[in-house]
Amino acid sequence: QVQLVESGGGLVQGGDSLRLSCAASGRSFSSYAMGWFRQAPGKEREFVAAFSLNGVTTYYADSVKGRFTISRDNAKNTVYLQMNSLKPEDTAVYYCAARRGGGYYYTRNAYDNWGQGTQVTVSS
Repeated sequence: QVQLVESGGGLVQGGDSLRLSCAASGRSFSSYAMGWFRQAPGKEREFVAAFSLNGVTTYYADSVKGRFTISRDNAKNTVYLQMNSLKPEDTAVYYCAARRGGGYYYTRNAYDNWGQGTQVTVSS
């Protein structure tokens, strides 16, 4: 088990940048594949970005490709989501998630550890 705590959300204007952080506690953080999801009001939680199980490959939703970057620092037990050129449609609660295997990186069911979420609001 790993415990996850997100931070870095806030209210920004369109075109601005934010960096979200997800601090993990517990054992073997480096053995987890990490991902970010988001949930807008009235919508289902959707995939944003993730690492492959071996940590080499990154994946992004089409809606954020070229604007968002996922990264991790295993020495700090932290995963990041750098978000540039933010748009109002990026407004959502952003969740960090961890998985150890099985399932597809873009599906919620593949992840068995979740943070509490951090709110990102982008004004036009």
